[in-house]
Formats: sequence, structure tokens, C-alpha cells
Amino acid sequence: MTTFTPRSPLIPSITAEQRSLRFKRVRDNSQVMTGGIILLVLIVVALLGPLLSPVGPYATDTANRLLPPSAAHWFGTDNFGRDLFARVVSGSQVSLVVGFSVAVITSVLGLAIGLIAAYSRAADRILMRILDGFMAFPAILLAIAIMAALGVRTENVIIALSIVFTPYVARVVRSSALVVKEQTYIESLRAQGASALRILWINMTPNVLSPLLIQATFIFADSIITEAALSFLGAGVPPPDPSWGNILFDGKTLIFSAWWMTVFPGVTIMLAVLAINFLGDGLRDLLDPRHRGTRK
Repeated sequence: MTTFTPRSPLIPSITAEQRSLRFKRVRDNSQVMTGGIILLVLIVVALLGPLLSPVGPYATDTANRLLPPSAAHWFGTDNFGRDLFARVVSGSQVSLVVGFSVAVITSVLGLAIGLIAAYSRAADRILMRILDGFMAFPAILLAIAIMAALGVRTENVIIALSIVFTPYVARVVRSSALVVKEQTYIESLRAQGASALRILWINMTPNVLSPLLIQATFIFADSIITEAALSFLGAGVPPPDPSWGNILFDGKTLIFSAWWMTVFPGVTIMLAVLAINFLGDGLRDLLDPRHRGTRK
């Protein structure tokens, strides 16, 4: 007669305890909490922008040019009489969408390229040399060259920045995948006849997701800065569409007489980048075993 051992009632409690410990680790990580809260506030403001400002970002009022911050115009007005708060909020939508889109696209492309390069030596020689060629150019110069070829559009900014930052993600994935590739269980899978596709996507991918996620957060922040730089130089989001970069460009000649045109978009860029970098540093502490236990 076959006997069945009942499931231990401690298993659900252990799982709940593990979840509680993970939540506690996230809650106790000041960088994750600070970065997450600031980024969440920026996202909420970007989504609720039309409700927060009664004036649209394109509405001009030349009679009220360069007004300082007031109850009617929280961030003042620009050189065309447009409400600066509405334009900064609308620009946040562009910057956050561009940064997030680039982070997602580069993560997918970098994951695929990095895994293939780590698994195949022949592919590694070809792919890494191509990526080295892209990385030989400064990011902003390569982005400007790509934008010159594609044309000045928001969609092309995403494409250009994805091309620029994919090599950095691919190298991070490749270095992690090379370590995983030498593990005993990978050799066992090969000996059992497992296909390369199964090994790459089922067995190796989960082990490189942590460094990939951390790198994606930094790419998010770098994309926001680079998009602002491209727009400031006239090679990014085309005016009159608002972007933090072209708002700064409009205010660069009025920095002493209309300081609000550079201070408010500049502070917003700083907050967004700091929040994402805090989030990335905190995730590195949580996900990278080499950093665990180093922070209280």
C-alpha cells in the first residue's frame, strides 16, 4: 500500500516570510525608496499634466512674455508668452517616454547580442568588433550623426539612442553570460543534447537578468541626458514640441534676465536623472551578491 506524505504546513509560512524579508530589504534601502518616490512623482505629474495646467504648452500670449513665477504661471512664461510649467510637464512626457523606450529596446537587443556572443566564439569575434566600432565614437557625436541621417523626429531620437547604447548593454550581458557558460550544469545540458536556443533562453537568460536590469536603469538616465543634449543642439525633438533640452536652449540667452527658463527645466532633469541613478544603485545593492550586506 502506497503512503503519501502530506504537504508540510510550514511551506506557505516560509514563502510568506521570504516575501516579507524581500519587502523589508527594499523598504530599508534608502536609495531605492528615494529614487522610486521621486520617479513616481515625476511620472504622475507627467500623466496628469493637462489637468494641472489650465493653459496648453503651445498657447502663446506675447503680451505676457517673460513673466516671473506667480500664482497664474507657476514657472513663469517664456519668450513667446507660453506657460513654462505646462511646457516642462509636457517635456517630461517626451523625456520619460524616450528614456524608457531606449532602456527597453537596448535591453532586448543587448540581451540577444550578449548571449549569442558569449555562447559562440565565431559570433563573438564578429559582434564584439562591430560593437567596439560603435563604442569608439563619443555617444553624443554618434547620436548626432545618426539623427542627421534619419531626420529630426522624436521616433528617430529613440532609434539613434538605442543604436548608441546597445553596445554597452551587450557587453554587460556578455561578461555575465561568459561566467554562466562555464557552469557545470551548462556542460551537462550540452552533453544531453540540449539545443543552443534552449540553453540560451531557458537556462542562461535568467542568470543575467539582474545585471541587465541594473544596466537598463543607468541607460534610462543616460538617455534622458543625451536626449536633452540633442534637443539643446537642435538635433533632437523638433520645436515647437516641448522638450527639456529645447526649453533650455530657448532660455540660454536669457539666463540672467529670465532665470526661470533655465532653472526649472534644469532642476527637473537633475531630479529625474538622480532618481533613476539612485534606483539603479539601490537595485545593484539588492540584486548583486557582491554588494549584499555592505549597506545597513
